[in-house]
Amino acid sequence: MSLHTDIFSERLARHYSHFDVQNRLLFTGHSHQAWPDVALEGLIESFDVAASAVDTKWDVVFEKVDIMRSYLKDYYDDPNGKYTHGENTHNLFVRWLSGLDYSKKRTIVISDTEFYSIARQMDRLAEEGFTIKRVAALPLDGFSERLRDAVDGDTLAVMLSRVYFESGLINHELSTCSRICREKGVPLMIDDYHGTNVVPLSVREADLEDCYILIGGYKYLQWGEGNCFMRFPETCAMRPALTGWFSGFSSLKKGRTSGKVAYDDGDLLFAGGTFDGVSAFRGAAVAEFFREQELTPSLLRRMYMEHTGYMKYTFLNLGIDPMKLRLSHEYPVTAVGGFLSLRGADAQLYWGKLKDAGVLTDCRGDILRFGSAPYMVSAQIEEAFSILGSIVNQD
Repeated sequence: MSLHTDIFSERLARHYSHFDVQNRLLFTGHSHQAWPDVALEGLIESFDVAASAVDTKWDVVFEKVDIMRSYLKDYYDDPNGKYTHGENTHNLFVRWLSGLDYSKKRTIVISDTEFYSIARQMDRLAEEGFTIKRVAALPLDGFSERLRDAVDGDTLAVMLSRVYFESGLINHELSTCSRICREKGVPLMIDDYHGTNVVPLSVREADLEDCYILIGGYKYLQWGEGNCFMRFPETCAMRPALTGWFSGFSSLKKGRTSGKVAYDDGDLLFAGGTFDGVSAFRGAAVAEFFREQELTPSLLRRMYMEHTGYMKYTFLNLGIDPMKLRLSHEYPVTAVGGFLSLRGADAQLYWGKLKDAGVLTDCRGDILRFGSAPYMVSAQIEEAFSILGSIVNQD
């Protein structure tokens, strides 16, 4: 069986020769996708620019950051949003936390299935006297009402994922959640690491223009490490306590001044300090590649749904005992982001055996995850799941 997108994927895969995606079973697309060959060109360009421009290379670095920023503003249909670049989402997240007024309010509301960087940080804040309320992510329907019940007069902030990292399920009630937070005067942070380039989102149409969004380039964007962004509203008046000198570029020529710390207007409000500019060359090259290949939000969504649907179909036809391995949920593919989530007590064992057999997946506790990518074809899905069936059925 072949998928409608196979021909496009086969043609696209030729641009990933260094990662050899046509001859490998890479199912970690939700954690780390292969980079197209242009990424190497970006890395080489970064060295050439550093060698020729020396310290003035930063003018070019920021041009590269702007290319990625422009890509995201287009993806999110968000002409008025501001986007701070950062090395990772946790650094950006912590700077945002430092801008909240926690002198009077000490309650933070999250879902019960947030990614480790947020979940771990919340656990640590709980040790410092904060109250962390966890709202059940499932069932999907009714989440916003459960959130409404959790938000009260002591709520400092709400932090939610758009696509849950364990199950791949999409929180389709974020617009309602945004309205609830707005009514109660509580800022909303959305972790979209598993949503960007997978599930299209118009910030304007979804009524999220006053929200904050964390975006990571390591996964579906194929930008590699060091290319993350935090989207914030143009009207944001926060003054993060943890702030780097990049946030005050416009005042550098004035020299050191006493008095209230000033922040630049524009995209640098939550910026830190010096970073490895090499990552920006790689990310910008890939962002332009996606545009050239016409990998539009709608096409990417279609590809991921086809891949995930076919993985689900293929898995169900393996005849595996559900006591050994089963779907982690019964929601349709339309409710899922970019990967298939399977649950079993021996998931870690299966992950290891798959790796030994040349099938790269990943595992979180008792959940085994298979993620695709735009360069994947149906034959690779069939081969990988055939190997999975052999491993589980002989166990």
